Amino acid sequence: MNIPTLENNRVKLSLLDLSNYQYLEDIAQEKDLIFYSPSDISTPEKLRTYVQTAVDGYYHKTTIPFLIYDKEKQTYAGSTRFGLVNWKNKVLHIGWTWIGHSFQGTGLNANMKFLMLQYAFETLEFEKIEFRIDERNNKSRRAVEKLGATLEGILRKDTLMNDGFKRSTCCYGILKEEWPHIKATIFKTF
Repeated sequence: MNIPTLENNRVKLSLLDLSNYQYLEDIAQEKDLIFYSPSDISTPEKLRTYVQTAVDGYYHKTTIPFLIYDKEKQTYAGSTRFGLVNWKNKVLHIGWTWIGHSFQGTGLNANMKFLMLQYAFETLEFEKIEFRIDERNNKSRRAVEKLGATLEGILRKDTLMNDGFKRSTCCYGILKEEWPHIKATIFKTF
């Protein structure tokens, strides 16, 4: 599977692997960066394990992990991923996204999501893109809703968090036939 670098004038998404994940070590240390995630990136060892899991998924064709580079700030900003890739049904998830606090609210996330949605729908020709978000994470829920995703339902108490809390997960989706309208309206400046 040959994955191209996805980029525009604001952001560059390149394949994340064990040769480049060190660029994320400082960002991964930021407090509460992935509070709503069942993952743990709080130490260099745990970050490496997190990336190794993503790389394993890449070789099994179930994930495509990306390293995020902010071209405006000229520095690495975080990580995101296509996950739970279902090639037969042409459905995948966009998630496992974390960017440093100083990059949040700057437009970086919208640029990343545009590139990812465009690639998934127009190049990979997938039928549906899903986003799964902790019900309590209002900031991420609002961000996905701004992208034109529809709340399809809530999986009640379906994910065990690191602190033992059983979270409920909001399931959002965008269908292939919705993409042209979303691209022409929400992403018209891209």
